[in-house]
Amino acid sequence: MRYPPGKLPHGELARLLACYTDVHPRLVVPPGLGVDAAVIEMGDRYLVVKTDPITFATDEIGWYAVHVNANDIAAMGGEPRFFLATVLVPADQATPELIESIFRSIHEAARSLGVAVCGGHTEITPGISRPIVVGQMLGEVSPQGLVRPAGLQVGDALLLTKGMAIEATALIAREKGEELRRRGYGEPLLTRCRDFLHTPGISVVRDARLACHAGQVHALHDPTEGGVATGLMELATAAGVGLEIAADALYLAPESEQLCAEFGLDPMGVISSGALLIGCAAGDVDAICATLEREGIRAAQIGTVQPAEFGMQLRRGGVLEPLPSFAVDEITRIF
Repeated sequence: MRYPPGKLPHGELARLLACYTDVHPRLVVPPGLGVDAAVIEMGDRYLVVKTDPITFATDEIGWYAVHVNANDIAAMGGEPRFFLATVLVPADQATPELIESIFRSIHEAARSLGVAVCGGHTEITPGISRPIVVGQMLGEVSPQGLVRPAGLQVGDALLLTKGMAIEATALIAREKGEELRRRGYGEPLLTRCRDFLHTPGISVVRDARLACHAGQVHALHDPTEGGVATGLMELATAAGVGLEIAADALYLAPESEQLCAEFGLDPMGVISSGALLIGCAAGDVDAICATLEREGIRAAQIGTVQPAEFGMQLRRGGVLEPLPSFAVDEITRIF
């Protein structure tokens, strides 16, 4: 048996973590499904640590690597501080121009967040067909500021910032541009879609910071591979709760809807960095949404947290149906 591309199946990952994860007295948050980063006690501060690769993108791959890793630090309530990268470049593409462009995009992304690039490794690698950047982000958080995915509580509201398929929209436009032109897509639309990388953008660092200051936030999670549906499932699994999600509250930009429809992709299951799932006290929904909206970040309540026995349900047209699940990210169907 061979696994398909993308994340390791959740059941197998859970089994491996149960077998091979060590307990350490300073490991405050160990690895687990829905856990965005490890948290290590370092005296009066916690060290928040994350590693994540970029394997779908080639254009501005360094920008993706920095922001995707920073997002996971922010989803624990932390501030990203230091970044390291392992850069692997295919032997038949290893031009000075390509390598410098990767370094430049890492530098620009880190500078946009106030993060210091402090090390890494670069090599020309046989046996791969596209550049790969494996990022490592180090951040910090105070003990009282730590947000755990397991903190989600029955009765909480679930919010979503920006919308679904933001990263997918940028990826498709940047990596499939020639094909889209052949299909009749004009440059103005493709330019808007490519710019989803920056506007609304794939970073959720500001989203998390603003939400945590505006109200009582119990859990955060950024939906990446597998999209919002998988992100919701991971969050519910980490907290041992059920969810009721309103289908008509899940925002999808017109550009994202058009590109997903063009390739027959379900927006709920496509890579969605740039969105942030927020579990908060029901009474703080208005304050958190208003704060985010004032800063130009779309935010809306998409559901409520239910007891575990309720399961994970999607309300569509007044009827409950199981929340869709995706064994692999929808984007793998076109890459």
